Amino acid sequence: MSSPATTDEPRRILYINVSRIGDTLLMTPAVKAVAARWPHAEINLLAHPKREEVLRFLPFVHRVGGITKNRAPFRGRLAALSGKPYDLALVCNFDAPLVEYALRVAQCVVAFRQPDAALNARLYRAVEHPALQTTHAVDIQLLLPAAVGVPPAGRALCYRVTAEEEQWAAAFLAGHGAGDCHPLLGLQVASFPTKAYRDWPLENFIELCRRMRAARPAAHFLIFGGSLEKDRTAALAAELGTAATLCAGRLSLRQTAALMNRVDLYVGVDTGPTHIMGALHRPMVALYHGFSPSRVLAPLDHPCLYAIDHPLADRCTPEAAMADIGVDRVWQAVESALTTPGRP
Repeated sequence: MSSPATTDEPRRILYINVSRIGDTLLMTPAVKAVAARWPHAEINLLAHPKREEVLRFLPFVHRVGGITKNRAPFRGRLAALSGKPYDLALVCNFDAPLVEYALRVAQCVVAFRQPDAALNARLYRAVEHPALQTTHAVDIQLLLPAAVGVPPAGRALCYRVTAEEEQWAAAFLAGHGAGDCHPLLGLQVASFPTKAYRDWPLENFIELCRRMRAARPAAHFLIFGGSLEKDRTAALAAELGTAATLCAGRLSLRQTAALMNRVDLYVGVDTGPTHIMGALHRPMVALYHGFSPSRVLAPLDHPCLYAIDHPLADRCTPEAAMADIGVDRVWQAVESALTTPGRP
């Protein structure tokens, strides 16, 4: 780095990660490491405008905002003329406009090695990105701060539910007759359409819930998800009747997270809300397809995770069926999660 301020004690740091919910959260241990290394620095985060809310209220972050690769070329032009406001920027993406923006606003920029050699030559550090599925996603993100001498400060994902959100969640559950229901289970039955191979069959979720109701008649289910999977979530809600509250497509992302923070157990496939649940450190059973195994995506440093991998983990293509994960195996994990002493 070019000055003592950036070498020893950067005053202002910018972090950029424009991605989906899960990849946004997988960055948080790296940001926390930077904050631990330079506790007096102001750290600002830029994320996709539809994802930045998952980063709000983190205690080690000063400000969160939105950016896209299409808007980036129009931002930071004055900074290039009047003086760069950031001592250091770290960029998680491979979109040249985002890296160019960081170069306009920061004295030193660290990013993964880009396809453009000329662009790499302008970086303070160009970090080699590991080959696909050889390294956990959190450890990949930790490579960026490591390039400037920042050690890890834990590998757990970070998310914060505010006191106001906790109050809202309690009122929501009471209003839907679920305030005193135990166990309270959260369900995420589908990933996003481009990753539909990660979805566990709906009939398997139905059978799992039937077993839960037989074993624990007071159980209540919160069905999470978005509008894209409304047919699946509506079908599950119809099957469960008054034993379920359909939340899918009806709540904001942060409202959903606030309810997740109240459940006794979460069961879901590998997708954004499951990463949120991983950041809340509450009991969870997560199902992983063999093409995206738990060893590269499951939450780390988690106190109560039951990760269930496809039988062909690391040895299959997306065409392998998630139905190969049997209900018996998931039910066993659910029972263990609900009965193991010492679990939250």
